[in-house]
Amino acid sequence: MPGQLTRQQAHEFLDSKPGWITLTTIGSDGFPHTVPLGYFRLGDEILMGVRSQTSKLRNIRRNPKVSLLLESGKSRQDIKGLMIQGMASVHTDPEETLHYAREAAKLRGTPETELPTKPRPGAAYIRVVPQRFRSWDYSA
Repeated sequence: MPGQLTRQQAHEFLDSKPGWITLTTIGSDGFPHTVPLGYFRLGDEILMGVRSQTSKLRNIRRNPKVSLLLESGKSRQDIKGLMIQGMASVHTDPEETLHYAREAAKLRGTPETELPTKPRPGAAYIRVVPQRFRSWDYSA
């Protein structure tokens, strides 16, 4: 029986960046639309940088309910995973996208003098506010 991650362990797992996070939205045809994305965490919220003209943004604007999945491990004995169900919002305002770009760069260890000073044209961020966490840890 797999163990469960505590909230603190879930944050640590997210921050360890074991791979891409998988975002699932619902397409206009009613089918799931799943893509791997880079991400970062601010508090409980998960943010992902994307281009402003993508189907995932159109899907979120139509239906903000999303699922995120992060997993690691190569065998059943060391598989660890976290599924987050939450409400997503799309952020395209240049001031907001610059703020998020700077936060992401800080988390990557970018020196203050090298942080972005201008928003990237066409940038957008998806922000997910978690509603439910589900986790499994076969290494526990």
